[in-house]
Amino acid sequence: MQCSAEEIERKRQQALKKLASKNKSPLKVQKSDNNWCNTLPQAQSGQKFKFNQFNTNRNNKPYAKTPNNINKTPAQFYGKEQKITAKCVLLNEVKFGIELSAFSTPAVEVFKTIPSRNYNTTTKQWDFLVKDYATLMNKLEGLTTHLDLIKLPKFVIECVEFPQRDLSSIDLSKVESKLRNALMPFQKEGVAFGIDKCGRCLLADDMGLGKTFQALGIASHYRNDWPLLIVTTASMKNTWEETILQYLPSVPLMQLQYMVSTKDYINDAIVLIISHDMLTRAIDKLLERKFGVLIIDESHNFKNFKAKGTQAAIRIAKQVRRVILLSGTPALSRPSELYTQLSLIDSRFFGNFIEYSRRYCDGKTTNFGWDASGQSNLQELEIILAKKFMIRRTKDNVLAAMPNKSQEIVSLDVKLNQFSEEDKKCLTALANKYRDTKKSNEKHAILLTFFSETAKIKIPSVISYVLQVLDERKKFLLFAHHQIMLDSIAQILLKKGKEFIRIDGTTNSDQRKYFVDKFQGKDSCICALLSITAANAGITLTAAELVIFAELHWNPSILSQAESRAHRIGQEKPVTIRYLLAPGTADDSIWPMLQKKQKILNEVGLCKDNFNSVQVKNQTNCAEVKLTEGITYRTPCKTLDITTYFESPSKRQKLNDSVVSDLNESLLDDSINITQIIKENVEKSSEQNENCKKRNDNVQNEIDVDDMFNDDLDDYLSTIDI
Repeated sequence: MQCSAEEIERKRQQALKKLASKNKSPLKVQKSDNNWCNTLPQAQSGQKFKFNQFNTNRNNKPYAKTPNNINKTPAQFYGKEQKITAKCVLLNEVKFGIELSAFSTPAVEVFKTIPSRNYNTTTKQWDFLVKDYATLMNKLEGLTTHLDLIKLPKFVIECVEFPQRDLSSIDLSKVESKLRNALMPFQKEGVAFGIDKCGRCLLADDMGLGKTFQALGIASHYRNDWPLLIVTTASMKNTWEETILQYLPSVPLMQLQYMVSTKDYINDAIVLIISHDMLTRAIDKLLERKFGVLIIDESHNFKNFKAKGTQAAIRIAKQVRRVILLSGTPALSRPSELYTQLSLIDSRFFGNFIEYSRRYCDGKTTNFGWDASGQSNLQELEIILAKKFMIRRTKDNVLAAMPNKSQEIVSLDVKLNQFSEEDKKCLTALANKYRDTKKSNEKHAILLTFFSETAKIKIPSVISYVLQVLDERKKFLLFAHHQIMLDSIAQILLKKGKEFIRIDGTTNSDQRKYFVDKFQGKDSCICALLSITAANAGITLTAAELVIFAELHWNPSILSQAESRAHRIGQEKPVTIRYLLAPGTADDSIWPMLQKKQKILNEVGLCKDNFNSVQVKNQTNCAEVKLTEGITYRTPCKTLDITTYFESPSKRQKLNDSVVSDLNESLLDDSINITQIIKENVEKSSEQNENCKKRNDNVQNEIDVDDMFNDDLDDYLSTIDI
């Protein structure tokens, strides 16, 4: 459709007007209904529109951001301003320190206003007297916008500010005279400590320093609060009975009772002795008796607050007025094990386990729940323990004339040439599977199997070493863990005609006493063959001056307790401790684990031994041990590393056979069939392992598997007879 001349002229004039208005203002891009002509510059009025006259401004950038110099806003940063952390730590009973995460001028200016201030150039830390704590905290609270202040817990301040009495001024006249006169000076100090704490304390003296006497001394002081309940291990029942009858003659024999059944009548007992297990089973009956004084021996056995025994102990501890705990090893591995024992003494002191573990166990929330397996503020915890709860002395502290104790490592020569190429390939595959496995329970199962198989591997070398010791003709203690090791050594001693005693998990309390008396009083009884877990406490075997460990245990405290069977009051000769370690076996993993745990216990003040400085010796003539005239037992030094040695179930029988076949029957005289001995014990061990699997399933349900390898595997092992 063609437009007329008038319409064309009219439209041209409209376009010129639009162009003129655009030239008066900056060019703006406007939306149009797909009409590109709306954006064209317009010519001057009266001029004829031509496309070649299009006004293009090359410097004009329509899409550029227009600078705004009027409303200029500063850059904004989202999130909180980072604060400097000021953490308070207790240094000793009279001083505390503050650790700054970075230098803070306002904080330092406040520090300078405190008269007792001191700056340690070595630790880069400010310290002050405890009496100035409240003043300093009030001043630092004004800097909360600048400082993140971590104060000392309230219970710490209350503990260090509480006045402490002079123990020598405490009256012990209420303690029965016969017992009081029998106490040594340091034992009287322990009794005074318990009285100062109103009969609620932890006696943590080193093994062999007479904690039984001290506990009875404290209980005797509070005689008006009786009846007395003594919770101890089954093996210590006779020791407590004999001590009470001898040193507390005022206790009638008919009113001293040992509870053997939940049906026993106990209402007439002034002193009742029960086992740890009986406490759990008879707790309701015990609560009805309304005891006033409670003694718990080996209290570290109640470290797991979820266990039934611990819950029973907590119930009865709330009822009685006096609680006396005894343990030479209050914490076997880490600070979290102390909480339940401290709660038995004072359940309100720390508040709850979360508060305690956050302060002293580096407690934190993880994907698996609350983790309290670490350690933190150990120096502070040591001060709190000594000030409020615990008294601990070592043999070196109180017995100047105590004979020395030396520790040695004997590196055994282990024969491990029984594996074929096929076996090695299988073991390598298992090792790779172990490395790739993420589940901790599978790793633990593999290592536990390795620990068990290590016992079989060490038998030839251990027997060889024992025969060398027998030639020295002196008494010795020999500790082992697995039944196969104990059985093999026992049968060798029998074949050699040596008189010895054996105490393991099957030995009852009456037999234990008989065996201990026999070893102590009979010169011809040369060896005491002992289970590490069954005979590490409650017995005195000072007739021996040599202690040998054929196997290790997972916790240094258990080993220390076992050492103290010989190194204790009554020992007149220096004691030598020898650990028999086999290179390339589970010992290579367990020994570093023991060193790590021992370091933690040393920091809390619960252990003084140091495995890092133990002297290492090789087994005599490692590659060639000469036992008898003209007979030589060769042991090639070929071992497999821990990362490549794990049990394959399909290889169990071949492994057993190979262990037996590698034993040289010329090790002993012709009358000793070493092959038959080991073969019988291997078969017996296999049967025992099968029988205990059902028991293990029940035990496993009560075990925190993620935590077992680090610290609680010893509890697991003590519940099964392997």
